[in-house]
Amino acid sequence: MSGRFVKGQSGNPNGRPKKRRPNVSAFDIIFEKRLAVTQGGVERELTVDEALQFQTYQAALKGRKMAIRTVLKMIEKREVALRKLSPEPERRPKPLQFSYHSDSANEALRLLNIYCKNPEWPDGGGPRPEVVETWAAQAAISRPGRRTLDQKKREGLRLFIKDFGKLRWPRSTG
Repeated sequence: MSGRFVKGQSGNPNGRPKKRRPNVSAFDIIFEKRLAVTQGGVERELTVDEALQFQTYQAALKGRKMAIRTVLKMIEKREVALRKLSPEPERRPKPLQFSYHSDSANEALRLLNIYCKNPEWPDGGGPRPEVVETWAAQAAISRPGRRTLDQKKREGLRLFIKDFGKLRWPRSTG
């Protein structure tokens, strides 16, 4: 036998040595111990980890800043873990459908206080049941870049504007 190893014989007859130290830390051993705790007259068992979390929660409720920070971090970690366990389902955008109706446009103008019931309609049988508010008409005729209106067109608007006599016409409109 000229070789270094004998054929059929292990180079390590005792085998791999056993680990001397377990992978579990001292904190893991302590945290897994169970404590008997009485809460509200009811006795129950908690792990040391659960008891410490409960104490931190109680301190946070009392307003201790470090405890509040710790609880907020615990909440954040929990939310991240929950999101990983149940990811949100894929959301597909719903196709938009538009439908227009003259009543919905009129209602929008009423809600914006641009369009109102004609105060003259029920009493004197005014020309229109609904009219444009004075402020909205004033804003329209006062804006820059407007078209000039002659006297005949102004009088035609009288039927559609609430207080037509209160309008102040710009000089450039004829």
